[in-house]
Amino acid sequence: MSVYIKYQEDQLIALLRSGDELAFNQIYQRYWEKMFMLAANALESIEEAEECVQDIFCGIWLRRESLVLKYSLYTYLAVAVKYRVINILDKRYRKRKKMNDMSPHYLNIYSPSAEAPLLEKELMARLERSICELPEKCRIVYRMSREEGKTHRQIAQDLDISEKTVNNHLTKALKDISGDLNCAFPIFVLTEVLRSLTGKN
Repeated sequence: MSVYIKYQEDQLIALLRSGDELAFNQIYQRYWEKMFMLAANALESIEEAEECVQDIFCGIWLRRESLVLKYSLYTYLAVAVKYRVINILDKRYRKRKKMNDMSPHYLNIYSPSAEAPLLEKELMARLERSICELPEKCRIVYRMSREEGKTHRQIAQDLDISEKTVNNHLTKALKDISGDLNCAFPIFVLTEVLRSLTGKN
């Protein structure tokens, strides 16, 4: 068994930046299936989902030296997948000339291919503000769950609280964050992105 399996995310990212291929392979093995499922569920196409995820991981390798993460790697990858999915869907529907069948009002005010990079930056900044505005214990539980990837049981043990209490804190966090983001961004974007940011275990 490779020692890299035991490495924490920050250790793998540090090694990745130095050009360590084994660290990259471990990141790939750790997250590829999860990202593929996100893409496949949205695209309903195995071929397009595979290409989508492969492109994202190739991009990470090519930009490894300058890679900066403000959130967990899972969140970074999930957001990347969702925006790539938006672009793929946009191109798909344009080719089929059926754009008018897909919420034309929202599609007219938001062009995924043109606005995605800027909107991603705004969305992540707004997400961080929403998290910071949560009650302290609620915020701690949310970060442990979504940024550290801990299960409800692990969080309950670490904080010496019940799993039900953990679930209550997460429910409130997700409700507050979702409400805040829904007020700030088009529904078309949030339906593609929000689940990856606040999805339940």
